[in-house]
Amino acid sequence: MSSPGHRKDPLPVFCFKVELVGGGEAFFKSVSGLKYETEPVPVREGGANDTTFMLPGSVKWNPISLKQGFTNSSALLKWRAEWMRGTMKRITGSVIQLDTALKPRARWKFHRGWPSTWEMAEFDASKSEVAIETLTIQIEGITYEAH
Repeated sequence: MSSPGHRKDPLPVFCFKVELVGGGEAFFKSVSGLKYETEPVPVREGGANDTTFMLPGSVKWNPISLKQGFTNSSALLKWRAEWMRGTMKRITGSVIQLDTALKPRARWKFHRGWPSTWEMAEFDASKSEVAIETLTIQIEGITYEAH
């Protein structure tokens, strides 16, 4: 059993920020897609036709989705438009998980990201919600750092 002074509480999911290289810090409604997996490759061994072995294959990086309230000066929409014009390069960024005192405790750094999809929320006159924009970023790797 650990001593009371060394207890590590689970981190909350509601305290986070995003850093985009060249774009500074930003706060979002939600971030999803921090996931990667190694695809299993089935292999049948000669002479053992009733058994399939699974070997590790290539790593598949999940796209990251960022959601925030839309304003008429959307930095996400501008980034997507610059990418479409061919004037932007791939970027590195980080999703930083904070504790309840807003101190950084974990960082997921994504590499060689580019904006593949920008989406605006559905307009619906029967709702009284804030307009949310979603940007999907394709990535080529994630590294994790504990703080």
